[in-house]
Amino acid sequence: MTDEGIETRRVEKLLLPILDGHRRDAGRLVQILRQAQEALGYLPAAALTVIARAVDLPRARVEGVAGFYSFFHQNPVGHYRVLFSDNITDRMLGSAELIDRLCNKLWIERGKVSEDGLVSVDTTSCTGMCDQGPALLVNGRALTRLSAERVDRISELIRGQVPLADWPPDYFVVADNIRRRDALLNTQWPAGEALQAAIARGAEAMLSEMKLSNLRGRGGAGFTTHIKWESARRATCRHEPAARYVVCNADEGEPGTFKDRVLLSNYADLLFDGMSVAGITIGAQQGLVYLRGEYAYLLPALRANLERRRQSGLLGPALCGHPDLAFDIDIHLGAGAYVCGEETALLESLEGKRGVPRVRPPFPVSEGYLGQPTVVNNVETLCKAALIAVHGGAWFAGLGTKQSTGSKLLSISGDVESPGIYEYPFGVSVAQVLNDCGAGNAQAVQVSGPSGNCLAMHEFSRHIAFEDVPTAGAFMVFGAHRDMFEVARNFAHFFAHESCGFCTPCRVGTSLVANCMDKIANGLGSQYDIGEIFKIHRLLHAASHCGLGQAACNPLFDTLNKFRPAYERRLRSLDFEPAFDLDQALASARQMTGRDDPAAHFGLAARVTGVEP
Repeated sequence: MTDEGIETRRVEKLLLPILDGHRRDAGRLVQILRQAQEALGYLPAAALTVIARAVDLPRARVEGVAGFYSFFHQNPVGHYRVLFSDNITDRMLGSAELIDRLCNKLWIERGKVSEDGLVSVDTTSCTGMCDQGPALLVNGRALTRLSAERVDRISELIRGQVPLADWPPDYFVVADNIRRRDALLNTQWPAGEALQAAIARGAEAMLSEMKLSNLRGRGGAGFTTHIKWESARRATCRHEPAARYVVCNADEGEPGTFKDRVLLSNYADLLFDGMSVAGITIGAQQGLVYLRGEYAYLLPALRANLERRRQSGLLGPALCGHPDLAFDIDIHLGAGAYVCGEETALLESLEGKRGVPRVRPPFPVSEGYLGQPTVVNNVETLCKAALIAVHGGAWFAGLGTKQSTGSKLLSISGDVESPGIYEYPFGVSVAQVLNDCGAGNAQAVQVSGPSGNCLAMHEFSRHIAFEDVPTAGAFMVFGAHRDMFEVARNFAHFFAHESCGFCTPCRVGTSLVANCMDKIANGLGSQYDIGEIFKIHRLLHAASHCGLGQAACNPLFDTLNKFRPAYERRLRSLDFEPAFDLDQALASARQMTGRDDPAAHFGLAARVTGVEP
């Protein structure tokens, strides 16, 4: 047997329990790859071959999925894989200097594996720890509140090859930082109360309560929840056996957003009640939580909670003692792809595929997970549904504003005295929020993350509501001393990094925008480059396949309109001046051909002689 064959047999033996545990189901490919990488340290070619055979997929398909997600690696990344959060709020807290410090201590280059194969250090877009940064991930585990002293100690622990389990426990502490509570965060009731209330009402009555509440999705788009639920309930199941699904989108990858992390940590029963309420209302028997990969540390506690609910009759068959009702919940862990926050990309990932957004229509409510009617709601929305099941739609509609009922959780970070989670009834002013969190010198607020709106000081009287300033929850504050160009530049690189590459406008356009921002940052930009950014913004907004590309230039568009001097003071010239010297690039060609006459030159010499080369 060849060495390759021996290696394949060894890998196959290691992966056999994982493959059997997932029933060799191609629909669970992402989960299989994740566990295979945990077992092997990375995904070698032999592993992809074994997995492809086991799930009966072309190897190219398996390799394509493995190559799509940033947390999967087909080459060794070291025994310790260190990823610093590259979110703008982490940068404001000094993460870039800390990365350099750790690399110097470990004698390695950023983005490379150490020569002994022990460690690699790189960046990831956001860890969801914006309220307690700088933060990093070590082998998927989050470390918060980094400092020079902690980084020095981390380098010693790595060099000493100390297992993560023996690192100082306080390094891994993730605080909730709940600063203001309202209707949701003040909630305390036994697990299952919302589910029992919904069962007592009945599915049709529950739909009526949802309609009365006018609950809108808390993921940013604000689609009316009862319409989504009713559409899925009435939709025809197109495949046998007939089934409907409830999917919880817990992939809050938007930089600056971390509210779902707190809900998953402290209000998991409320979420699972909300999913169960949705399930019995639309006639689903299965729920799925898509948990972002950065929150892997929450997985054991969430699964233990689900098992307790099963033991108590709050999940599984004969739900709450009703033999005709059944509903269960499973959790799928993401693998690092911001685009999977888009609901159809999330469904693709749940089915074991690359997270590429689908063409719509059809919409998930008619053809979603596995082609069946599916409701996709985010964590906060489902928690609010549980509140409505207990208190009723009229109570919920009495909170907030007429068009934006209920309350909203804000993830506040940046230049504030007290970062964390704040809950307000819809309609609160931006100025009130800034006052409450201690942002006395704010010049700008980025609402709803990079894809949202950048508000300048003259707009702080506006209100958080779908009819004024909608938000998925992120609320990043930038003090008067911050450079808004660098903020926008960070966002530009974020979108270029996170583009799924499916459509050309987004794949190419986001890279062009990032290049323009780098050119301006390096002192080589001109008004021409600013004009190009506006052109690309219009193109991306009109031609991109999904919301990622359509929103990619939003922060640049806003900052150019509201903080244009931050750009213009970097411009080298008001006229276009190319950063690439074509005439100089042709110098070697002239030397080889023995020509140095004006006709062999571009630029001034050619124009003077009137000769075009």
